[in-house]
Amino acid sequence: MSQEETTSSQVELEEFETPEADELEALRAERDEFRDKFMRVLADAENSRKRAERDRKEAEMYGGTRLARDLLPVYDNLNRAIQAIPEESRAASAALIEGVELTLRELTNVLTKHGVTPISPAVGDQFDPQLHEAMFEAPLPGTKAGQIIQVMTEGFLLHDRLLRPAQVGVSSNAG
Repeated sequence: MSQEETTSSQVELEEFETPEADELEALRAERDEFRDKFMRVLADAENSRKRAERDRKEAEMYGGTRLARDLLPVYDNLNRAIQAIPEESRAASAALIEGVELTLRELTNVLTKHGVTPISPAVGDQFDPQLHEAMFEAPLPGTKAGQIIQVMTEGFLLHDRLLRPAQVGVSSNAG
């Protein structure tokens, strides 16, 4: 075979292979595009699954927020009822007091069972704006600025979220 014949055969061969090579390259590009789309859809599905799981857990933990918040005044009123009974009347009303205390204890147990925990600051504790609501400030001798001088109502947490801040009075002494 001469040089010319070999060159013309290669040209014909290249012309013959070029459409197949182009088609093969197009199929590879399409495959890569589909693989990329598949991986993205797979990642989106995994993210959706994780988001749904997180939302489910959050709804389980915090779904009762409104109910718990609505029960807190009941807790406060039962506490006030017990504290309002004069010492001289306690013996005569022992059964009634015991019933109110049992009701308060049962309410506390139910709230605790569902993740509601009290925030019970004491007089002398340092004011924490994350947990306490200052209802007033007053200069009280013998205290430092920012110390709690009176507790009006307890606060509550629902798991790790503030349900209601404790309402307190705070000292405004300069030093």
